[in-house]
Amino acid sequence: MNIAAHPVVEADQTVYLKDYQKPSFLVDSIQLDIQVFDDKTHVYAKLDMQRQTAGDLVLLGRDLELQSIKVNGQVLAENEYQLDTEQLSIANAPEHAVIETHVIIHPESNTQLEGLYLAGGDLFVTQNEPEGFRKITFYPDRPDVLSVFTTRVEADKKFPVLLANGNLIEAGEAGEGRHYTVWQDPTKKPAYLFACVIGDLAVLKDSYVTSEGRNVALEIYAEEKDIAKCHIAMEALKHSMRWDEEHYGRPYDLDNYMIVATSAFNMGAMENKGLNIFNTSCVLADEEFTTDAAIMRVQSVIAHEYFHNWTGNRITCRDWFQLCLKEGLTVFRDQSFSEDLQSAAVQRIDDVAVLKAHQFPEDSGPLSHPPRPDHFVEINNFYTATVYEKGAEINRMMATLLGKEKFRAGTDEYFKRHDGQAVTVEDWVAALTAGSGVDLSSFLIWYNQPGTPKLEAKGEYDAATQTYRLSLKQSLKAHPKYPNLKAVPIPVALALFNQASGEQLVLNSEALFENAVTDGVYLFDQDEAVIEFTGVKAQPVVSLLRSFSAPVNLVFNYTDEELAFLMQYETNGFNQWQATQTLLERILLNDHAADIYIQAMKNTVPDVIAKDPLLASRLFDVPTEGYLGSRIDTGYNPELVKEKRNALLDTLARELGAFCKETYLALDPNMQKEFSQAMGIRALKNILLGMVARQGDAEAFELANTQYQNTGNMSERLGALRVLVWNDAPQAKVALEDFYNRFKDEALSLDQWFMLQAAHPKATAESIKALTEHADYDLKVPNRIRAVSGGLNANPVNTWSFGVQHFIGLAKYLDEKNPIVGSRLLQALSRWYTLAEPQRSEVKAELEALKPQVKSKNVSETLNSMLSV
Repeated sequence: MNIAAHPVVEADQTVYLKDYQKPSFLVDSIQLDIQVFDDKTHVYAKLDMQRQTAGDLVLLGRDLELQSIKVNGQVLAENEYQLDTEQLSIANAPEHAVIETHVIIHPESNTQLEGLYLAGGDLFVTQNEPEGFRKITFYPDRPDVLSVFTTRVEADKKFPVLLANGNLIEAGEAGEGRHYTVWQDPTKKPAYLFACVIGDLAVLKDSYVTSEGRNVALEIYAEEKDIAKCHIAMEALKHSMRWDEEHYGRPYDLDNYMIVATSAFNMGAMENKGLNIFNTSCVLADEEFTTDAAIMRVQSVIAHEYFHNWTGNRITCRDWFQLCLKEGLTVFRDQSFSEDLQSAAVQRIDDVAVLKAHQFPEDSGPLSHPPRPDHFVEINNFYTATVYEKGAEINRMMATLLGKEKFRAGTDEYFKRHDGQAVTVEDWVAALTAGSGVDLSSFLIWYNQPGTPKLEAKGEYDAATQTYRLSLKQSLKAHPKYPNLKAVPIPVALALFNQASGEQLVLNSEALFENAVTDGVYLFDQDEAVIEFTGVKAQPVVSLLRSFSAPVNLVFNYTDEELAFLMQYETNGFNQWQATQTLLERILLNDHAADIYIQAMKNTVPDVIAKDPLLASRLFDVPTEGYLGSRIDTGYNPELVKEKRNALLDTLARELGAFCKETYLALDPNMQKEFSQAMGIRALKNILLGMVARQGDAEAFELANTQYQNTGNMSERLGALRVLVWNDAPQAKVALEDFYNRFKDEALSLDQWFMLQAAHPKATAESIKALTEHADYDLKVPNRIRAVSGGLNANPVNTWSFGVQHFIGLAKYLDEKNPIVGSRLLQALSRWYTLAEPQRSEVKAELEALKPQVKSKNVSETLNSMLSV
């Protein structure tokens, strides 16, 4: 019997956290036999189940053709079980039940990229988080059901690679040109962590000896042509394993660790126990084919998925409402790991830039939800910046407050208490509290309510008493679904600087977590508070939220001159950048004069270039048009924002004058031994090259063309190509053709070719249409869709004009084919309600017209939320 893929969305499909109940049956073990054929796949499953509570025995299943079912060896007739589009249930099941099912599935026609699916002509893979396993076989597919998996995989020998979780215990012939393998994972896991791979792949092999002496075989599988691009990922994996041992005391626990790369993947990567499946964009890395940013991302994602072995796999979520437990903690861990790979200040800048560009707008709009949601229709819609990035910030706040030693004691207690369990956010905070000896229970408020707190601060200096008083006030914007919003604990990391000399002062205040330090932390957990600092001999300038110690919107009455002072004298690289961004927002959103900012850049940048070129490149950041738009709640005019931003960039380029070209010509990334230093110089050179082009320098395009032709590094090549193409230089057409011919067989490089053209500031509906009709554009490959759509969305003027139809058209098409991607792409239009009229009403009408045309829970829930404003 066929199980419908998309039941009609109804109000009663909403799932609530308050309704959680334990499953009536647990699964002690499962034996799977997956037999892949060209036109179908047979799946035989044997579940050893034990009753836990009263209730029917319920197995979840979708898109399955049931052939037979047995209970304790007896075949069930159709009237002995209930079967609908989502589940199979058996009333009055025995206390101990061995369930055997045989189903047929069709991975060869599965376009949704969930469950088992054909990822290419010779590769089948799985994606089971959150609810994909029910598309493979009938099972209590929920994260609080943990079982030991034994998996037999059988296929034609044209697929030489047959993988599953755990250790390989058997392999052999299966007759008629077929073969099989049997794998057993000795650790209990939920079904969402199950994986299998059937394909024709090459492999890069290495090994790692853990701190416990276990020799772990490491294998990365990819197409033969891509194996050379897997070495950076392999080194990152070994680095991650060592880092987790050193920082968290967590060694690896199996004899092998496998990674498989595929381009047909909705996510970045998936942490399946011992058998990670990765989007190629997160595992393939090489300076010739991928950018420096992409290389950093590969290392970060490799670490993220490896760290999940303990924070996600060995300790998992009780239910999907707890998603931020595993993801927020693991993002915090991978961010900390990445701080060791490059300038820690720049890593923090990049992480906060993502948070402010994506999570802050999400938190202020119709898609706002707590890091731990209390209800959902489709859980796939909650793999969001709030769950991941804000979840990470909550963990960072607790870590900041505790310090390294106490935080480590807390995590040790968490692993000791809950290894092998499915747990909740409350369990995590309780373990941290017990291990550290510091009560962190108030941080649960962060998990349970939406919105970005506004932190208002005022400073007053009393020269007569040599005291500085800092007044703090917090507030949250009212939310219709959460009427009882509470004050949250906000760790305020701060410093004081002598305004005359720029010297950082020692802080004297009993209110601080630790007194008599230069960098202090105050825990602000009330609606209002005042801190007093003594022994302040001269007027200070305060630095607040150092390293962005809390995810809040800071409002402080700095003068523009004080922000310029912080740009020059800050000892914290992140806050140096933050002062620059605050000053730029005032110029671009509040029409402040640019003179003070320009002079501060002249005073600051040369010294920073000498010390940290990567940080210097970030100081040139001017908030994107998209970010600036997210700061405007009503009457948003994308054209006006674009005009102001371009005018400022033109002024900066003009005022910096010869410095841009002279510095560009003097910088040489090849002189740097460390990747992070060379990366910084390349980033800076690309920025300065763009500035030279803005100056109208007749030599700019020749410099760009020379850089394009003479480099073997993708960051340099793309930086030069961007200058040529976006400025419609005479060399642009030839360079674009050359890039295509060089990299037409390299999918990730070609994604950049598509994205660069889609992001052209003067792109048109016709030019975007030409890209989507190109022979290499493929709606079955999420990476290629995201390349064009992401490029288009880089220019809000285009997004809110012809881009509206682009995103609506994609949502409509993908609603059936791949609703996960369709839902996420539609979110590009989520802030429609901030637009000025008549654009606001026009976009709303187009979104309303889409409602009756979509059926999936994914797209429908997103669309309904967007229109709830």
